[in-house]
Amino acid sequence: MLFGLAAVVGCSFSFVLSTSSGYRMFDDPPSALEQVAWAVAGTLPLMWRRRFPQTVMLAVATAFILSQYRHAQEAQFSQIALFGAIYTSGAWARDRRLSRILRIVVIASMFAWLGISLAIEIPKLPPDAFSTAAGPMPPLIAAILSQLLLNALYFGFAYYLGDQAWIAAHDRHLLVMRAEELRRSQEKEAERAVLSERVRIARELHDVVAHHVAVMGVQAAAARRVLEKDVGKARTALSAVEQEARTAVDELRRMLGVLRATDAEATTRPVHGIGDLPALLESSRQAGLRIEHGVYGDPVDVPESVSVAAYRIVQEALTNTLKHAGPVAVDVRIRYLSRELEIDVTDEGRTASTPNTRGMGLIGMRERLAAHEGVLETGPREAGGFRVRARFPLSKEVAA
Repeated sequence: MLFGLAAVVGCSFSFVLSTSSGYRMFDDPPSALEQVAWAVAGTLPLMWRRRFPQTVMLAVATAFILSQYRHAQEAQFSQIALFGAIYTSGAWARDRRLSRILRIVVIASMFAWLGISLAIEIPKLPPDAFSTAAGPMPPLIAAILSQLLLNALYFGFAYYLGDQAWIAAHDRHLLVMRAEELRRSQEKEAERAVLSERVRIARELHDVVAHHVAVMGVQAAAARRVLEKDVGKARTALSAVEQEARTAVDELRRMLGVLRATDAEATTRPVHGIGDLPALLESSRQAGLRIEHGVYGDPVDVPESVSVAAYRIVQEALTNTLKHAGPVAVDVRIRYLSRELEIDVTDEGRTASTPNTRGMGLIGMRERLAAHEGVLETGPREAGGFRVRARFPLSKEVAA
């Protein structure tokens, strides 16, 4: 709006200057009042150029042609106003196709009016109009070409700069939208990271606590049964409960230390892996499980994450056996295959008692296998009991 008001004031002041200096664009202008009216008509619509860019362009172009037809055009600001109207239509119009068509129509109309004006004015030229011409071209043709070139540059720049302003604004808008999408994506990623961390903490807590608590429960039950009959066995069972409690506390402290540590510190913390299975199996034997353990194939160094996951899966399988089947025979087999590490835990179990397929333990197993693109098979055996089989894919370099 301020630009439109400035154009009106500037055009009026330019009119005062031109009339005061005696300069006339045409030899037979109408009254001063009409000239001022045409000056205002050609500039005042610019106040609404951004809200109605196409309408303003048509209004300014119409006033421009009619003021020339009436020989009432102001020399400077009317041309600036027309340039600004065409530019604004290109820069602000939402309907790009309509804007392009209307700008082409306006520019074509201006050239048509230029042709009409030349056809009207050329016969009126005096015989000595080109008396000072000295160039190689016919003076009339040179004058016409000069007008055409000047108008082509004038309207060409108005059209081009309008389009460029719209493209720049559109690119800025896309940049803002992409920045917003990136911000939202980062927020979602942060939420997923928090959720993933919560799941990991829950899985670790379950794996650390469940096994030792299950062993403690079995040992406590055994101590209760033999407390009055065999004090020595009861003492042994209670000692096992005490040891498992200490181990569980140590495990919790270690896990909490890993969770609180920085990434660099966490990588240096010792964690249980497949090499710690003998100690885990011995602890389970003390709880009453009759465990057979076999390692098949040539052992290879596996990634630490795979080693930890394999340990936790054996631990959870033994915990489930203690909880659901009691002190039964268990077969634990570790197979190093050509491209896989296979963990196979089977128990003789009880046909009427199988692990809950929706329990946290089996969910944790699936999540660990999914993180390594492995395969988990769980379910009752035909001969009775339960089987947990996990297969971890190994890279070619590790398998070799």
